[in-house]
Amino acid sequence: MPTFYIEQFGCRATQADGTALEHQLLRRGYTPSPRDAADIVVVNTCTVTAAADAQARDAIRKIRDANRVARVVVTGCYAQRAPEELAALPGVAWVVGNSHQPELPEIIENLSPASPRADFVPAASLQNGSVANVHASAKILTGAFKRQPLLGAPVFGGQGKHTRPTLKIQDGCNSRCSYCVIPLVRGNSRSLPPETVVHEVNQLTASGVREIVLSGINLGTYGRDLSPRIAFGDLLRRILDETPVERLRISSIEPMDVTSDLIDFFAANDRLAQHFHMPLQSGTDRILAAMHRWYRAEHYALRVQLIRERLPNAAIGADVIAGFPGETQEEHSSTVAFIDNLPFTYLHVFSFSKRPGTAAALLSGEIPANVIRNRARELRALGERKSAAFRREQVGKQLRVLTLRSANDEDALPENLLAVATHQPQHTQALSSNYVRVRLSGTWPANQWVNARISDGEGNCLAGEPEESVDCSATAYTCS
Repeated sequence: MPTFYIEQFGCRATQADGTALEHQLLRRGYTPSPRDAADIVVVNTCTVTAAADAQARDAIRKIRDANRVARVVVTGCYAQRAPEELAALPGVAWVVGNSHQPELPEIIENLSPASPRADFVPAASLQNGSVANVHASAKILTGAFKRQPLLGAPVFGGQGKHTRPTLKIQDGCNSRCSYCVIPLVRGNSRSLPPETVVHEVNQLTASGVREIVLSGINLGTYGRDLSPRIAFGDLLRRILDETPVERLRISSIEPMDVTSDLIDFFAANDRLAQHFHMPLQSGTDRILAAMHRWYRAEHYALRVQLIRERLPNAAIGADVIAGFPGETQEEHSSTVAFIDNLPFTYLHVFSFSKRPGTAAALLSGEIPANVIRNRARELRALGERKSAAFRREQVGKQLRVLTLRSANDEDALPENLLAVATHQPQHTQALSSNYVRVRLSGTWPANQWVNARISDGEGNCLAGEPEESVDCSATAYTCS
């Protein structure tokens, strides 16, 4: 059977799409292969910034140089937004947008060396305003999003086998933030049915998983497209009631979806990770309005303060955009002061990138690149100070951490391998409920709960001395 390789870019949602495709190809008998030897190479793209576009193009050129016989199929968000740009690159056989990812396995099957029908186009793909044509040597398949089942599969990170998979339960977005291209390339919000979510969580826990991360493009809107509708908080209750998952973590959620009831629910359930990531983008009302954000700085601050009041040790993170068009130096300084006055524990800082098709791309008042870099640098430095202060607050506390990997793992960190070679003390990476990275003394197997006493550490990790391992079975959730 033909061999394949999937080159992944972008967010957890994009990675989940790639993992779903991988599972489909494996079921069809395809064999994974190194990129430079694969018959089929799928490039799953991101387009959230111009830099992401450039990375995808560069990857395609390198694939072409290293593997002249590979049939290259490009998909993902960049493929949906600007398929012609990708189709023009040498070596690309197909460009398939997010709108038609369900047809990818059939397209790939007809590209395989075993099939002479390399030009075959599935008839179902030519409906509902789809486009299939030839651009250079490549074919393009994209168009309107159809009402189709949400595809996704659990994504396991590199920290160790069966450790902290991400499960995508929602895709698309009905909001139209002026800077964001995602609604254009992922369509309207759609949700995985709750029965399917519960089934997937049970499958993961049965395989030994102890923490699961729920993700989506706009997670708080989960279930609004379903009939009957189900609120995100009700889905969380179902998962806790109907599965034995030991720790459930949520990814980014919009601030207006972080209600008092949701915060209380997190405070009452130690199986829910004490971790909220709420996009902020700006701390000034004029810029928030220009961004088409649905809240003002005061609304956001109230959410952060309520989380800190009811979950004093929770992680609180935010996304911030530096250099939005028309942002004055005074407004940037106001955003810095706004962030500085709130108990954030980390920041994700993005430099504004003009995205074709968005409202912000048409705005005047573009900020010079060097000014954007300086503003982003200042925000990142503030984020580092916030993170360091939060880590200092953990010193002396006992945290229940989940081990990720150790010196005995195949993907052990270089410093662990060095420790083994020089007979120095070894450590194991671990993660707490409130998103603190811990260097746990000793060599521990991955995916194990350990109560650790936190002490000072170096860099972004704190040192932890194990006090006891914890057996959190399906009938014992009160470990702390």
